[in-house]
Amino acid sequence: MRPSPFLLSLAAVLVTACTRQTQVSAPPEAGSLAVTTAVVVRENRPALIEMPATIRPVERAVISAKLTGTIATLPWGLGQAVPAGDVLVTLAVPETEARVRQAQASLAEAARATERERTLVAKGVNAPDSLRDAEDRLRFAQAGLAEAEAMLAHASIRAPFAGVVTEKTVLPGDLATPGLPLLTLESTARLRAEGAVPEQAAATLRIGDSLPVVVQDGAAPVAGRIEELSTAADALSRSVLVKVALPAGSARSGQFARLQVTAGASDSLFIPATALTRFGQMERVFVVTEGRAVLRLVKSGRTIGDRLEILSGLNAGEQIVLTPPAALRDGQRVTPQS
Repeated sequence: MRPSPFLLSLAAVLVTACTRQTQVSAPPEAGSLAVTTAVVVRENRPALIEMPATIRPVERAVISAKLTGTIATLPWGLGQAVPAGDVLVTLAVPETEARVRQAQASLAEAARATERERTLVAKGVNAPDSLRDAEDRLRFAQAGLAEAEAMLAHASIRAPFAGVVTEKTVLPGDLATPGLPLLTLESTARLRAEGAVPEQAAATLRIGDSLPVVVQDGAAPVAGRIEELSTAADALSRSVLVKVALPAGSARSGQFARLQVTAGASDSLFIPATALTRFGQMERVFVVTEGRAVLRLVKSGRTIGDRLEILSGLNAGEQIVLTPPAALRDGQRVTPQS
């Protein structure tokens, strides 16, 4: 028995209604997020190598005693700034003080003897040679007193220059002997980054040239100036010692640094620094691919102005997201904006 036309029409209406209901109930696709983008560019720039260096002061003194004595005062602590000429350490030296008093007594005796001989020679009682002998003894006594006073002056050890105490090896009451280090004084006015540079890269360096120095990771290099450059290379490491003067206040003594030395030229990829985000030790960039933001792990290199060198993870010409919004997720549809 064939179905009637009415039943066929009713079935068609029901199928159409069900299809429309299914289409309406499907979940809508997430909306597109508007983002600002830039393009990864390739440039031929001088290749830089970074060599480890150490920040050291130009002026540094290990303070020692010239006398044997007990440390009476040591008023300065670690990190304290000491003006030039201020007393760093005072020694108790009773033996030297006694020697000064002895020299003073000998000088007074020699002065009286000289005056007496001068009077006797003037009266013709003694020969002129006796006066000359007395004057020689007087000069000898004067020299002895000057020597004793000079030794006593070493009981007060003064700062040879303005600086900061960076090390103390003794305390009040300890015995100081000649040559024993008491403390270390370093000047903070002038600091240098000292490091070894490969001899081939050092061939282009000259005293007075500007040399970038990376003092802190992630920060822009500090513009330094080459003050000293060894003319001989180390036979084992095949490197040359370079000392680079730094601007005041840009580093601390003993700090690790890196010297950026030019070694030829190479092609490098660069992106705006705002395109890179960090999550722990990972460096990330969102790449726009077929209208979606794809999260890509990268490895960055040097920073030049507001741009960042990319060592791996990107290709030239790729479109990347600048200042990725916090709501941006991997694979999300985006709308690039210039």
